[in-house]
This record gives sequence, C-alpha cells and structure tokens, in this order.
Amino acid sequence: MGKPTGFLEYDRKERGYEKPSARKKTYKEFLKRMPEPEVREQAARCMDCGIPFCHNGCPVNNQIPDWNNLVYRDQWKAALENLHSTNNFPEFTGRICPAPCEASCVLNIDDNPVSIKTIECEIVDRGWDEGWIKAQTSPHGTGKRIAVVGSGPAGLACAQQLARAGHAPTVFEKSDRIGGLLRYGIPDFKMEKRLIDRRVKQMETEGVIFRTGVYIGIDVSVQRLLDDYQVLVLAGGAEQPRDLPVPGRELDGIHFAMSFLTQQNKRVAGDDEQTAAPEGTISAKGKHVVVIGGGDTGSDCIGTSNRQGAASVTQLEIMPQPPVHENKSLVWPDWPLKMRTSSSQEEGCERDWSVVTKRAVGEGGKVKALVCARVEWVNGPNGRMEMREIKGSEFEIKADLVLLAMGFTGPVVPGLVDQTKAELDPRGNVAANVRDYQTSTAKVFACGDMRRGQSLVVWAIREGRQCARAVDEFLMGATTLPR
Repeated sequence: MGKPTGFLEYDRKERGYEKPSARKKTYKEFLKRMPEPEVREQAARCMDCGIPFCHNGCPVNNQIPDWNNLVYRDQWKAALENLHSTNNFPEFTGRICPAPCEASCVLNIDDNPVSIKTIECEIVDRGWDEGWIKAQTSPHGTGKRIAVVGSGPAGLACAQQLARAGHAPTVFEKSDRIGGLLRYGIPDFKMEKRLIDRRVKQMETEGVIFRTGVYIGIDVSVQRLLDDYQVLVLAGGAEQPRDLPVPGRELDGIHFAMSFLTQQNKRVAGDDEQTAAPEGTISAKGKHVVVIGGGDTGSDCIGTSNRQGAASVTQLEIMPQPPVHENKSLVWPDWPLKMRTSSSQEEGCERDWSVVTKRAVGEGGKVKALVCARVEWVNGPNGRMEMREIKGSEFEIKADLVLLAMGFTGPVVPGLVDQTKAELDPRGNVAANVRDYQTSTAKVFACGDMRRGQSLVVWAIREGRQCARAVDEFLMGATTLPR
C-alpha cells in the first residue's frame, strides 16, 4: 500500500480540459496532463483493498493497486511493466475507456474513486516520453502463420501477442489505414491517430505484417486464407449499424453516424475531399443537426458537428433520463446507470429523453424536420419494460442533418462471415466460447465485437489477448501467454 492515509489526506483530482470555446476550434486532443507530483498524490489515495474490486471492474484485470503503489513510490518504469502485463495499449484505454474500474473502486461508495484512468494514461505516456517502450521480439520463430482479419483493438492485441509467442501473424484490414474503429470511429479530439501509428511501428518490428485495402470475403476469399495460413482469427468488429425504419428514411441528409465520423477523420488525416467522401460530403456546417442515440457514438457526432460549425445540435434518446445519482447499495461495484455528461455534450447540445422518431419530413428530397413523440416505459404482461407512446405528445423538430447513432446489431454477415460457414449465436454474432475462442469451423477463431457484440475497447483488448493464448495453445499444445 502506497500511503495508508492517502485517501484521507488528498482529494480526488482529474485531468483538466481546454475550455470548450478553444477546443471546438481544433481536432487535437484537449486533455491536459496532470503534473507528476499530483499524479503521485492521486496514486497515494489507493487503499490497496483486501478485495480489490477494481480488478473485477476492469475487463483486462489491470493490477491497479500494484501500479498505484509503484507510481506513489516514483517507480514509473516498474509501473509501466506491470501495466503492460495485462494491457497491450493503455494509451488507448487511458483516453477512451469509460473506466468501469473507477465505478468499482471502494472509494466510489462515497463518489470519490481513485483517478485510475488518469494514472494509467500518465504511466504509458511517460513510458513513451522516456523511451522505455521497445519492441518485444521473440527469440525464436515457430513457423506458424496466422491470418487476423480486422485491425481494431481486438485484432491488434491478438496479433501482438501471437508475434511475441514466435508466430507470424498477418493483419488484414479492408480500410486504407490500420486501426478499425479506433482509426475511423473515434474522433481525433478524443484520441489522436499518431498513437495508433506508433504502436503499428512497434508491432511491425515485432514481426506483425499489415495488409491494408484488402477486403476478405470480397477481394480475397476465406478459403484462400485457410489454404495459406494455419489459423484464421475473425476480429472484424460489429459493423452492422442499427437503422431507423420510419417513413422518410430515404431522404437526403439522413446518415449513419459512422459515415459522418469516418469522413471527418479522413480529412484530419490529410485526405482530400474526394478521397474522404467518395459518396458525397456529409457536413454539419450551418445546419440544424439531430443525433439519434445517446451513447458514445452519438456524443462523438455532437463534438464533430460543433467543430464543423453546426447551427444547432440536438440529441434524442429513446430511454428515460437516468437518475443523477445511482443507488450505491443496489448497484456497487457494478457499472451504474446514472446521468453522465460527456465532454462533447458540454460543448453545446440540447438533450431530450423518452423520445421516439415517427417520420422524417422533407422538401425537394432533403430532410427538413423530424416528427417525434413522447413515450413512457411501463411493465408489460411478461414482466419486461415496454415502450408506450403518450397520446397527443407529437412534436416537430427542425433537422437539416440527421445522424443515426443507435448502436450496432452485430457483424456484417455477407462475405467474410458467410464464407467461413461459422455458426452464429442467437444475437447474430459469430458463436465461440471464451475458453478456446474456436468457432464451429475448423481453424477459425473469433474474438472482440464480432464474437461478443458491440462493446468497449477494453473488452476488445481482453478478448484479443485471450484469443491469442487459445490460438497458441491450439498450434503448440501448450502456451505461456497470459489470459
């Protein structure tokens, strides 16, 4: 334990933000790093609990009390080694993970958890600053070739672990750059893409081969991969967006969130408009934007719309407004449902709950407004909550651009998944358990969102690591890779 009385002596502090008026003018990250003495004070607040609930709250099971203690004692390099033992990419999770570990912290019982996410990010950022992070090349090779389809966090974590075990993984990515949703789904103001590029260089040195612009199932068949590689890992994510089947959906100006976010990320990366938006520019400039969906993707649409110069931004959520404070005795140490306001929402938007969209109204083929209604959630005959429209509650909202951010229903099945002939689970994901990650098709494994459905970056890293261990054991009969 770093300092037994630390949680009594130091108040919780977090990293600061640039002011909204300044940060909305740029797509660069706006987090301010915390000075080292303050980081060590925050680490001293960790109580090193006899039962560290934060371990269970963290999907990759970071050894949080251990590296908090090391940070407090100024042993940063040892803290980095400990952090990397469970998490391949803490600079990603330290920026975009919602930190379920903090919700599980014992100090969160009175709403003052340890600033775990801030400390984690500072450990890895300092590691890069000091030059401590090097390629970890395997001293021997196994001669086993593995094809990993998808270069999001699950595919990257899986490939890196396999390379360190001596195998020869090749990562196939249909887009022009590596990173999956990290690259084109997360705006640069939340995570700059140089962080991905830096890890890719490290992984190339470790022996990972990257192939971009190759759409498996279309450009190259699955059978070709099974002929050329000992194992195929499906890590392509859950990319099928949930649609809005209402009259007027076909109007110009209604788009899936990912189409909007991808275009802007390509512009920030330096692509010209024809490359960034080959099917036509989607811009919020001067428009009344309505974002349908209250999750992280919707929040990213808000931040991007404000930076593009939207006239107004409104976010609609079909669920009721959550409580400001959760019932700790009921939900702790699990992730609570409570009112949260993201940095993008702070920058400016109207939020409305318990709203259903009934139809889109257009003029000249372009969307001009949405007709919505209020709903209430009541107990149905089977005991489940059901949505019921409130009579006479219809209203109209001005909308020149509508962004659908209602989540994802699972992997895109035609092409890659179809060709593997792998069984799907009842939710439409590729069926595989968390023990061996094998699908119903020989030599085909699955991990990440493609297996578990839409989830967090930290869950993707966990599954990629565990899948790599399963593949190593499958190929070699035993494994020393961690779960």
